[in-house]
Amino acid sequence: MASTREMRLRIRSIKNLAQVTKALETVSASRVRRAVQANSATRPYAEKAWKVLIHLARQPGHNVLHPLLAPRTEVKKILVVMISSDRGLAGAYNMNILRFTQHLVKDLPAPVSYVAVGRKGRELLIRRRADVVADFSDLPSPPGFTEVAPIGSFVVGDFLARKYDQVYITYTNFINMIHQEPAVLKLLPLSVTYKDEKQPESISATHRTSSVFTYEPDQNEILSGIVPRFTALQIYQAILSSQASEHAARMVAMRNATDSANELIQSLQMEYNKLRQALITNEMLDIAGGANALASEERSV
Repeated sequence: MASTREMRLRIRSIKNLAQVTKALETVSASRVRRAVQANSATRPYAEKAWKVLIHLARQPGHNVLHPLLAPRTEVKKILVVMISSDRGLAGAYNMNILRFTQHLVKDLPAPVSYVAVGRKGRELLIRRRADVVADFSDLPSPPGFTEVAPIGSFVVGDFLARKYDQVYITYTNFINMIHQEPAVLKLLPLSVTYKDEKQPESISATHRTSSVFTYEPDQNEILSGIVPRFTALQIYQAILSSQASEHAARMVAMRNATDSANELIQSLQMEYNKLRQALITNEMLDIAGGANALASEERSV
């Protein structure tokens, strides 16, 4: 049985751990709100850009207006951008996105390479001997668009160089503080569906595309600017959604850890009180026994 000193030290260490997990829970709750606000701030631009793309898709021969819109007849190599976290302590967040990505890859018709966004995802992919061609880690929370733009440039550049024929992005879609789920989005070639005006999952449009646009200087130059930027914007929104999901998952994990620590502290405190009470009782019995023995000696004398 542990001594009272050992139990006091253990209770103290668990209390310190509970303070750390409580602080991490508070920090994660604050970062969730900032990531959600940053994601909401990109919606107006994304909706307007999508409206322009829908309008251009109505034009005859829109697939040849820009190479990022043209599907490849033969798919020889596929690139998957997987978004994970740089840190742990987020429950099953990183393993869930990894399992989802691996399940997706099984159904793809060509060999797959990966771009890892987040240190934990990179480590998990390398451990499974995946072909990781690029790594983007240590992004701030939330990041600015200029800090995420190199990922879009890398993806667009390799697609235009015909290193890859399709590009997908897997991320964690933030629904609310309790519910987050893995999702996939086809980045390239950009598929503009205009029959029912369906937009990518990461964009929640609130306007219909019935507006009339006048392009200046011309459609080709507009597309050359808007399509690569829209691809980078989709990556940016996926990263913001993933970061919000990461912080929400960490907040829940740290709350559960704090509750478990408090329950363990209560249990140890009860054991400590019982042990201390037993020690005090034994000491009192020893004192009483000594007093009785001394009284017996005095009577015998």
